[in-house]
Amino acid sequence: MTERNATNDVSQDEVRVVEAVEKRLYIDGKWTEAEGGTTFDVVDPSTGELLCAVADATPSDGRAALEAAVAAQPAFAKTSPRERADMLTAAYELLMERVDDLALLMTLEMGKPLAEARGEIAYAAEFFRHFAGEALRIDGGYQTAPAGNARFLITKQPVGPCLLITPWNFPMAMGTRKLGPAIAAGCTSVIKPAHQTPLSMLALMGILAEAGVPAGAVNCITAMDAGGVMEPLIRSGLARKLSFTGSTRVGRILLEQCAEKVLRTSLELGGNAPFLVFEDADLDEAVDGAIAAKMRNMGEACTAANRIFVHASVIDEFGQRLAAKMSALTVGRGTEPDVKVGPLIDEAGLTKVQSLVADAVDRGATVLTGGEVAPGNGYFYPPTVLTGVPRDAAMADQEIFGPVAPLTPFTTEDEALAAANDTEYGLVAYVFTNDLRRALRIAEALETGMVGLNQGVVSNPAAPFGGVKQSGLGREGGSIGIEEFLETKYIGIAMP
Repeated sequence: MTERNATNDVSQDEVRVVEAVEKRLYIDGKWTEAEGGTTFDVVDPSTGELLCAVADATPSDGRAALEAAVAAQPAFAKTSPRERADMLTAAYELLMERVDDLALLMTLEMGKPLAEARGEIAYAAEFFRHFAGEALRIDGGYQTAPAGNARFLITKQPVGPCLLITPWNFPMAMGTRKLGPAIAAGCTSVIKPAHQTPLSMLALMGILAEAGVPAGAVNCITAMDAGGVMEPLIRSGLARKLSFTGSTRVGRILLEQCAEKVLRTSLELGGNAPFLVFEDADLDEAVDGAIAAKMRNMGEACTAANRIFVHASVIDEFGQRLAAKMSALTVGRGTEPDVKVGPLIDEAGLTKVQSLVADAVDRGATVLTGGEVAPGNGYFYPPTVLTGVPRDAAMADQEIFGPVAPLTPFTTEDEALAAANDTEYGLVAYVFTNDLRRALRIAEALETGMVGLNQGVVSNPAAPFGGVKQSGLGREGGSIGIEEFLETKYIGIAMP
């Protein structure tokens, strides 16, 4: 594998931002080599070329990081809400000051176009700004017992040391969405980013140190063997909470591991989002919403529209309009001007998308645009629209995690609702209709944690994010997000 340098058609800025990032573990406020000096490679998915190598943590390294978090917990819990808010505000400002370099770094390690990467950095920073405010609003209560002979004092305290595991598709925002409330609540943590995209999180560690987060309050370990490193930490009894974003399959395993020590658990897992277009919908609005819901991060998002159900009376027109817009999206390396669709994360991701499309076509689906991979380097898949996708197609039950929009017709409201709910997942759904009563009726009946009404993006740091069924447990963001990192304590006071 060829390592990048300034002579391999790579800009000086690309070399600079990669070289500027620490490649070691961040433990107890210090940059530390992994035990034995082991490393693993980070690859640019648009070329398959080596970006750099980073420290590959061992279970002993993970234990050292967790012990640092445990040791720092008592002092960090005693910091004032204002101090923690100031740390988060400072980190927000540093993220925004460095948005261009951080966006380029993200594009290099996971592929999304620069404009989208800049948007993610701003989105990630907003979690810090939001939870800086929430740190000042941790509340409690005081009330008289019903019999009048006692008083109830209710207070909130940090859960304690936390284990945070983040995915590769939003390598900065999924970190700040967990670290923001943890810091705001006074919890120390050990965070492990996905092995495909460790650089964004390592860059964030430097920013948090600059922002005044004390040694041991946040620790970062990078590792290829996620299970081998994290399972002993989960079972150690030293941590009090796990927050994980990733697949439902892995989430189930982690939930079983957490049961042994009864860890507080937040799981943001898979999605299989339905996107419903009724006959009275504004089709221009619905097509734009479908592009937003489907193509964010090349479709590699748990919130991506995965099953697009369109009323039979408008499916042909909707499909033509969507195909025209999808086919006009420029595919290429995310650092290039005007590129809207970057590569998928790796070869396994590309192979999965190819297999799902082939299966749907074999079962009778029609390709309106895309569907064939162009020769060349990188893990690119073209924006694809399929129509007439049968409900027994493999993609009806699996997250596609690619730029593929499958259209299936329906004729009645009940049929659409039944199809939308016919999944083990329940993260988000999208509904496009101009009938207010129908909109509310459908929104209430959908078995999801979130609903987008006439909009294709629902994520917002100020709103609670999370799902039902096998899409997870708990909520991130909003005013409720910090509660996941707080324990409620009741103090009874006798009043004779």
